[in-house]
Amino acid sequence: MITLQGTLTVRTINGRNGPFNVGRLLTEIGEFAVKDPELDQYEEGRYEGSFGINLIYPTSYVAGGRMVMEVRARIGLWSLDDIDDLKPEDQAPIVEPDPLEETPPIGTKPASDDACKPETDPDAKIDDTAEPAEAELEATTVGIQPEADKALATLFGELWPLGKEVKLDPTVDRSQFRQQRDHLKAAGYQFRPLDQLWIQAD
Repeated sequence: MITLQGTLTVRTINGRNGPFNVGRLLTEIGEFAVKDPELDQYEEGRYEGSFGINLIYPTSYVAGGRMVMEVRARIGLWSLDDIDDLKPEDQAPIVEPDPLEETPPIGTKPASDDACKPETDPDAKIDDTAEPAEAELEATTVGIQPEADKALATLFGELWPLGKEVKLDPTVDRSQFRQQRDHLKAAGYQFRPLDQLWIQAD
């Protein structure tokens, strides 16, 4: 990882899968496109700070009937110092594909549902004589967990139940990340870019 001072310009595009963000990172060694999932948390603007770059690679896409070549950076560390509005030259209309529909670059491995499944021993025997756990006792007493809570528990995984502060994990599937973001917004959470945390409104 290399750490560079720079300015990240974040823009929002309305695509067929809903709004998504793209970024341009200007540093002392050059300018890079940024399409990391974390961007989908941010509002449009200019973000200054230190950025730890894990990967720099060339890529291309087709947009508006033309082939676009770009050098892209993957950011592994964000340390923001200041936020400003977009400048007039940053507000020109742009057409770019949704990163959700892109193929991961060579050398990266897409998130797999299997990675989240606990390892089980198919030969393991269930002890029917064991005392039920406290959570199981509560379930039999209170009743079945509402379907909505089950869905949210699946959506957020280890982050569930949510606290007053929530830090999303950008390594999850990009569509899942956006669903988490949308739920937090609907639930009254506000994103603090400098802290990279979602804070529950009072």
